[in-house]
Amino acid sequence: MEKTDEQKALEIAALMEDGKGTDVCVLDVSELNSWTDYFVIVTVNSNAHCQGLSKSVKEYIGENGLEIHRTVRKSPQGEDWNLIDLGTIVVHLMSEEARNFYELEKLWHAGKKLR
Repeated sequence: MEKTDEQKALEIAALMEDGKGTDVCVLDVSELNSWTDYFVIVTVNSNAHCQGLSKSVKEYIGENGLEIHRTVRKSPQGEDWNLIDLGTIVVHLMSEEARNFYELEKLWHAGKKLR
């Protein structure tokens, strides 16, 4: 039986916790926009940590038939906020400073918090 996008988002979140990502959050934003359904938001503690978690996500993608639509660096330095766009799931890998500044959970507060 094929996994739902929600199951995949929750599995990615668990993978991020296994990789020592902190404050892992999954938001269902499907009712709020037309371009994605789930955000997985993770705090990373360094650029190397971010790269390691990104590698884990990419391995998961390969094992679960997903594909990256595009990967964007959001900050000028490129180390504060990286995202992996999987279409229906967007993974946000953020430094603590960026996460506190952008407050995605507050910005998307109308989304349903799944984790």
